[in-house]
Amino acid sequence: MLELAAVTAGYERGRPVVRDADLTVRPGESVGLLGPSGCGKSTLARVAALLHRPDAGTVTLDGTRVRGWRHRAPRAQRTAIGVVFQQPRLSADPRLRLRDLIAEPLRANGRRDEVASRVAELSDTVGLGDDLLGRRPHEVSDGQLQRACLARALVLKPRWLVCDEMTAMLDASTTAALVAVVEDYRSAHHAGLLTVGHDRVLLERWCDRTVRWDEITAGAAAAGGAATPAGDAAPVVVAG
Repeated sequence: MLELAAVTAGYERGRPVVRDADLTVRPGESVGLLGPSGCGKSTLARVAALLHRPDAGTVTLDGTRVRGWRHRAPRAQRTAIGVVFQQPRLSADPRLRLRDLIAEPLRANGRRDEVASRVAELSDTVGLGDDLLGRRPHEVSDGQLQRACLARALVLKPRWLVCDEMTAMLDASTTAALVAVVEDYRSAHHAGLLTVGHDRVLLERWCDRTVRWDEITAGAAAAGGAATPAGDAAPVVVAG
């Protein structure tokens, strides 16, 4: 189970973006977190993905309390979560070809022998042909790059997925395709999903249950509080 209890988090001391948030995702369950832009839901998603240390509260993953964040988290915890962000161009190294982008977590975790098979399998799953795998981010569309980012999130076979506005920049057909990939993966691996967004119709059709931001938190930062920095969608590399 992925449990967030009384989580308060922000980017400047004394100016929280999230206050006293409580959220639970069970294995195999898909939970949609619905909230307006700027409310703090992306910050909470980063806390859930072990990418941002909260100022207060606890995160429990599979029965174990999380005590390390980002690269200080135990490998077993940080590799248990796959993450897809809203803006693929901010979460992809522009120097990497798409095949290397997908393989990045495998190489970072010393699993190079799996690269060829997993990249081939996942590129087919997300709909990327061989011609696209040899291109760099600036040579493909946002939708094609987001397909690669989703493949990267799945490459380590995580037990949990966090999708932060994954489809916000995509057209309807690409949105449908990527949601289908996530759902097929969840079904096959009994993975839990936290997906964040402001599209109520999409979340209610996609998820087992949808919760509103005001149902899980004591409130976002007060007016004039610190805004979430651009780094909220910073590149993510699962290191060894």
